[in-house]
Amino acid sequence: MSRLCLIGVGHIGGSLALAGKKAGLFSKVTGVDVDPDNLEKALSLGLIEEALPLAEAINGSDLVVLAVPVNVMVNLIPQVLDLVDDQLVTEVGSTKTAILKSIAQHPKRKQFVASHPMAGTEFSGPESAQANLFTGKTCVLVDTADSDPEKVKQLENVYSEINMRLVYLDSESHDLHAAYVSHISHISSFALALTVLAKEKDENQIFQLASGGFSSTVRLAKSSPDMWIPIFEQNRDNVLDVLDEHISTLSRFRSLLIKRDFKTFRHLIEEANQIKKILKT
Repeated sequence: MSRLCLIGVGHIGGSLALAGKKAGLFSKVTGVDVDPDNLEKALSLGLIEEALPLAEAINGSDLVVLAVPVNVMVNLIPQVLDLVDDQLVTEVGSTKTAILKSIAQHPKRKQFVASHPMAGTEFSGPESAQANLFTGKTCVLVDTADSDPEKVKQLENVYSEINMRLVYLDSESHDLHAAYVSHISHISSFALALTVLAKEKDENQIFQLASGGFSSTVRLAKSSPDMWIPIFEQNRDNVLDVLDEHISTLSRFRSLLIKRDFKTFRHLIEEANQIKKILKT
């Protein structure tokens, strides 16, 4: 078992701490967070055993995980690498190119392994942590050729032990694919929520009529802007490309409705149904 320094004790970080302890990976978890209330909650919920300043927490750890917004990571990871000796350092951000550029020339770059566990809910904060959040989900390890092979093996073991599937990508491919499978979903959800709120003024009516389909579609609209604005900022170009394609497809549906061309509309829906071959659940 190893000692974990968790920087950012919110939803993803807290879930990783719980999952790791459940799997017997961590003998002790030390938390670091800019919000004292988060640290207090994390202690009371058993996510961490103690809260310490950054340098002290890193010094007493074997593994350092950063689970903070991606704009914070760009500045914080170089500072963390300045403080480590032989510790493995990773992060769980949803973008990678900007983060990896920030440490490309760092003398301790090889101790860092970029990772993105593709899991999460629309909720935030320590109280939303879940021990089984990562079970059966995919974790992307990024640009592993730039990391020490032993450090890569250590991190592979962590994610494998909490029952995640491992995928390997370069940073640019990761950010492009993340834009398609995650980032556009959030923008679509935010947009749909705004559309409904603008048109449907009766909140009680929305509550009464909202079914499973609507709730699942707008679920992501509850996500924190503090986390998602930095993601959109760092992955702006990829998100714009995907958004342009999405808008084009929506316009096509709109045009078919105007023309009452329901035969073609049906054909497009049948095409869309093919996604079930990829998404088994």
